[in-house]
Amino acid sequence: MIDIGLSKMALIGAVALIVIGPEKLPRVARTVGTLLGKAQRYVSDVKAEVNRSMELDELKKMKDTVENAARDVHQSIQTNASEFEKDWASVTDTSNADLHESQAAVVPAYKHPGKNWRLKRGAVPQWYKAKSGVRTKAQSGAARVARYRPQKFH
Repeated sequence: MIDIGLSKMALIGAVALIVIGPEKLPRVARTVGTLLGKAQRYVSDVKAEVNRSMELDELKKMKDTVENAARDVHQSIQTNASEFEKDWASVTDTSNADLHESQAAVVPAYKHPGKNWRLKRGAVPQWYKAKSGVRTKAQSGAARVARYRPQKFH
Protein backbone atom coordinates (compact mmCIF):
# COMPACT_ATOMS: atom_id res chain seq x y z
CA MET A 1 0.00 0.00 0.00
CA ILE A 2 2.16 2.86 1.29
CA ASP A 3 5.94 2.60 1.07
CA ILE A 4 7.18 3.69 4.50
CA GLY A 5 10.68 2.83 5.64
CA LEU A 6 11.87 2.05 9.18
CA SER A 7 13.22 5.56 9.76
CA LYS A 8 9.91 7.17 8.78
CA MET A 9 8.01 4.78 11.07
CA ALA A 10 10.28 5.72 13.98
CA LEU A 11 9.75 9.43 13.27
CA ILE A 12 5.94 8.99 13.14
CA GLY A 13 6.04 6.98 16.39
CA ALA A 14 8.08 9.69 18.15
CA VAL A 15 5.71 12.44 16.99
CA ALA A 16 2.68 10.36 18.07
CA LEU A 17 4.27 9.75 21.49
CA ILE A 18 4.80 13.46 21.96
CA VAL A 19 1.37 14.55 20.67
CA ILE A 20 -0.83 11.82 22.20
CA GLY A 21 1.13 11.00 25.27
CA PRO A 22 2.41 7.68 26.61
CA GLU A 23 -0.87 6.81 28.41
CA LYS A 24 -3.14 6.86 25.35
CA LEU A 25 -0.63 5.55 22.79
CA PRO A 26 -1.43 1.79 23.13
CA ARG A 27 -5.18 2.38 22.73
CA VAL A 28 -4.64 4.65 19.72
CA ALA A 29 -2.29 2.08 18.16
CA ARG A 30 -4.93 -0.67 18.61
CA THR A 31 -7.60 1.54 17.04
CA VAL A 32 -5.35 2.39 14.09
CA GLY A 33 -4.54 -1.34 13.65
CA THR A 34 -8.21 -2.36 13.65
CA LEU A 35 -9.07 0.43 11.20
CA LEU A 36 -6.23 -0.65 8.88
CA GLY A 37 -7.46 -4.28 9.09
CA LYS A 38 -11.01 -3.24 8.23
CA ALA A 39 -9.75 -1.17 5.31
CA GLN A 40 -7.71 -4.09 3.97
CA ARG A 41 -10.72 -6.46 4.27
CA TYR A 42 -12.91 -3.93 2.48
CA VAL A 43 -10.38 -3.58 -0.34
CA SER A 44 -10.09 -7.37 -0.69
CA ASP A 45 -13.91 -7.71 -0.77
CA VAL A 46 -14.14 -5.07 -3.49
CA LYS A 47 -11.43 -6.84 -5.51
CA ALA A 48 -13.23 -10.19 -5.13
CA GLU A 49 -16.53 -8.65 -6.25
CA VAL A 50 -14.89 -7.06 -9.28
CA ASN A 51 -13.28 -10.39 -10.20
CA ARG A 52 -16.62 -12.21 -9.80
CA SER A 53 -18.39 -9.69 -12.02
CA MET A 54 -15.68 -9.99 -14.66
CA GLU A 55 -15.94 -13.81 -14.61
CA LEU A 56 -19.73 -13.57 -14.82
CA ASP A 57 -19.47 -11.34 -17.89
CA GLU A 58 -17.04 -13.79 -19.49
CA LEU A 59 -19.38 -16.70 -18.74
CA LYS A 60 -22.33 -14.82 -20.24
CA LYS A 61 -20.34 -14.14 -23.40
CA MET A 62 -19.31 -17.80 -23.58
CA LYS A 63 -22.92 -18.92 -23.05
CA ASP A 64 -24.09 -16.65 -25.88
CA THR A 65 -21.46 -18.02 -28.27
CA VAL A 66 -22.35 -21.62 -27.40
CA GLU A 67 -26.07 -20.95 -27.85
CA ASN A 68 -25.44 -19.30 -31.22
CA ALA A 69 -23.33 -22.25 -32.34
CA ALA A 70 -26.04 -24.69 -31.21
CA ARG A 71 -28.68 -22.73 -33.13
CA ASP A 72 -26.51 -22.76 -36.26
CA VAL A 73 -25.95 -26.51 -36.00
CA HIS A 74 -29.66 -27.11 -35.42
CA GLN A 75 -30.61 -25.02 -38.46
CA SER A 76 -28.05 -26.75 -40.69
CA ILE A 77 -29.30 -30.17 -39.56
CA GLN A 78 -32.90 -29.15 -40.26
CA THR A 79 -32.06 -27.87 -43.73
CA ASN A 80 -30.05 -30.99 -44.55
CA ALA A 81 -32.85 -33.23 -43.27
CA SER A 82 -35.49 -31.41 -45.32
CA GLU A 83 -33.31 -31.59 -48.43
CA PHE A 84 -32.74 -35.31 -47.85
CA GLU A 85 -36.48 -35.93 -47.41
CA LYS A 86 -37.21 -34.05 -50.66
CA ASP A 87 -34.54 -36.02 -52.53
CA TRP A 88 -35.75 -39.31 -51.05
CA ALA A 89 -39.35 -38.54 -51.98
CA SER A 90 -38.36 -37.70 -55.54
CA VAL A 91 -36.28 -40.88 -55.91
CA THR A 92 -38.79 -43.37 -54.54
CA ASP A 93 -41.91 -44.10 -56.52
CA THR A 94 -45.38 -44.04 -55.07
CA SER A 95 -45.98 -47.54 -56.45
CA ASN A 96 -43.10 -48.88 -54.38
CA ALA A 97 -44.53 -47.16 -51.35
CA ASP A 98 -47.95 -48.80 -51.96
CA LEU A 99 -46.28 -52.20 -52.30
CA HIS A 100 -44.37 -51.75 -49.02
CA GLU A 101 -47.52 -50.60 -47.22
CA SER A 102 -49.47 -53.65 -48.37
CA GLN A 103 -46.67 -55.98 -47.24
CA ALA A 104 -46.38 -54.22 -43.88
CA ALA A 105 -50.12 -54.62 -43.28
CA VAL A 106 -49.83 -58.46 -43.23
CA VAL A 107 -48.63 -59.39 -39.74
CA PRO A 108 -48.51 -63.06 -38.72
CA ALA A 109 -50.52 -64.02 -35.64
CA TYR A 110 -48.70 -65.07 -32.48
CA LYS A 111 -48.68 -68.80 -31.80
CA HIS A 112 -47.57 -70.14 -28.41
CA PRO A 113 -44.64 -72.56 -28.80
CA GLY A 114 -46.18 -75.06 -26.34
CA LYS A 115 -42.94 -75.71 -24.43
CA ASN A 116 -42.87 -76.48 -20.72
CA TRP A 117 -39.44 -75.89 -19.20
CA ARG A 118 -40.31 -77.84 -16.02
CA LEU A 119 -40.91 -81.03 -17.95
CA LYS A 120 -37.77 -80.61 -20.00
CA ARG A 121 -35.67 -80.03 -16.89
CA GLY A 122 -37.07 -83.03 -15.08
CA ALA A 123 -36.54 -85.35 -18.04
CA VAL A 124 -32.75 -85.56 -17.54
CA PRO A 125 -31.93 -88.66 -15.48
CA GLN A 126 -29.98 -88.36 -12.22
CA TRP A 127 -27.23 -90.75 -13.36
CA TYR A 128 -26.58 -88.53 -16.40
CA LYS A 129 -26.39 -85.42 -14.22
CA ALA A 130 -23.96 -87.19 -11.86
CA LYS A 131 -21.79 -88.40 -14.73
CA SER A 132 -21.63 -85.02 -16.48
CA GLY A 133 -21.00 -83.12 -13.22
CA VAL A 134 -24.18 -81.01 -13.12
CA ARG A 135 -24.74 -79.62 -9.63
CA THR A 136 -28.06 -80.77 -8.20
CA LYS A 137 -27.60 -79.42 -4.68
CA ALA A 138 -26.32 -76.10 -3.36
CA GLN A 139 -22.78 -76.19 -2.00
CA SER A 140 -20.97 -73.48 -0.05
CA GLY A 141 -17.75 -71.97 -1.29
CA ALA A 142 -15.72 -73.49 1.56
CA ALA A 143 -17.12 -76.96 0.84
CA ARG A 144 -16.31 -76.56 -2.86
CA VAL A 145 -12.70 -75.57 -2.01
CA ALA A 146 -12.38 -78.52 0.37
CA ARG A 147 -13.72 -80.87 -2.32
CA TYR A 148 -11.12 -79.83 -4.89
CA ARG A 149 -8.18 -79.40 -2.46
CA PRO A 150 -5.22 -81.62 -3.37
CA GLN A 151 -4.58 -84.58 -1.05
CA LYS A 152 -1.67 -84.34 1.38
CA PHE A 153 1.02 -87.00 1.16
CA HIS A 154 2.43 -88.29 4.49
